[in-house]
Amino acid sequence: MQRIRIGAHLPLLALGMLALLAGMWAGLIRIGWAWPPLQPRLPAEHGPLMISGFLGTLVSLERAVALRRRWPYLAPALTALGAAALLAGLPDEIGRGLIVLGSLALSLVFGLIVRIRRSEDTLTMALGAMFWLIGNVLWWSGRSIPQVTAWWIGFLVFTIAGERLELARVLLLRRSARLTFLASLGVFLAGLLISLADFAIGVRVSGLGLVALGAWLLRYDVARRTIRQAGLTRYIAACLLPGYVWLIFAGGVWLFGEFAARPTYDAALHSVLLGFVFSMIFGHAPIILPAVLNVPIAYRPIFFAHLALLHVSLVLRIIGDLAPDFSIRAWAGLLNAIALLLFLGNTLRTLRSQLKASTP
Repeated sequence: MQRIRIGAHLPLLALGMLALLAGMWAGLIRIGWAWPPLQPRLPAEHGPLMISGFLGTLVSLERAVALRRRWPYLAPALTALGAAALLAGLPDEIGRGLIVLGSLALSLVFGLIVRIRRSEDTLTMALGAMFWLIGNVLWWSGRSIPQVTAWWIGFLVFTIAGERLELARVLLLRRSARLTFLASLGVFLAGLLISLADFAIGVRVSGLGLVALGAWLLRYDVARRTIRQAGLTRYIAACLLPGYVWLIFAGGVWLFGEFAARPTYDAALHSVLLGFVFSMIFGHAPIILPAVLNVPIAYRPIFFAHLALLHVSLVLRIIGDLAPDFSIRAWAGLLNAIALLLFLGNTLRTLRSQLKASTP
């Protein structure tokens, strides 16, 4: 049996995971758990750690590995170091500046990707990288977190949508379907641009784009077919389809709610970030991690445990947000964190068993 060897990407992935754990701790403090903050500014860094420190580093690392060139690793290295600076309590200019440079590097990486293969899906992901850069520049210049969060979410949504469009090629979509996809992205982009002048109106327009995009994915994604299969294929589809429903729901909250008003703000963000983005991560992890770590990860039915807990706890959190009932929201937030920890634990346990099986 061939021996498995984890690549040199592990340190960057470890820093990203550290940002995830610290961001979760900060989020639980913000939601009402009276836990020690570890460092005074940690609760305020919840969003940047989760979105840029973890998700941004993960996306950048995945692209760097796929390109098999050295310079693209600047992107995940800079964002991981930026997250470390935030955790260490260094001046904001350092951590934010490193993350801005990391997102700039990822934009250049996607520029290379588009030059290698110019298509609707690569252009969509490249546009998402630009959203991340713009959001980080706005954050670095002093804009409030709610004002830049829509740009960060645009980065994640466009990255995922571009990847799903790439996979949807096997369905040989009609031109009308592709135009509908591009129109939904255009509405979201228009909302982001409007938000620079009128934040409330811009967010509502972007919410309409999220509804349209979620409906498109639910209608055309291959997951509608693969959910009937078995094993890993069915598990991935079971992650994707509820994620699209959450994206539609989130768009409705953006469209009809008060985005920057608590607790609607919590529902507006986490229905996207937990319900959509992390559900996508759960589904894609068995594919992405083997490419990043050079370690195969076998599917196990236990994966459905963290998936089910994520969605059930998120439903409770939304109920707590909209009731509003802060006790329900706090306990649901804790269950959200447990779902993410369970995901990490199940993945690491599977990875460990794979490593043992490969040892001669």
